[in-house]
Amino acid sequence: MRSFLFLNLLLVLYSCDTLQDVNEIKGPCTIVLVDGSTVVSNGNIEIMDKTGAITYRDDAGKIWSLFKDDYQSYTCN
Repeated sequence: MRSFLFLNLLLVLYSCDTLQDVNEIKGPCTIVLVDGSTVVSNGNIEIMDKTGAITYRDDAGKIWSLFKDDYQSYTCN
């Protein structure tokens, strides 16, 4: 039973630590993809420090993620 509680505590602490690795940037943002096309996020975007992955919501509220290999750059207003 103790090992189960310790494992749960460890998972909670790890989860809290990883949340600090996310930077939220106020939008709207334009993301330039590797093929030269662009994606516009009218809201904020979140960027993971460790991976460089960008997460954003489209106009319908659907969540999308772009990994570092998927985009060239981004700009936000």
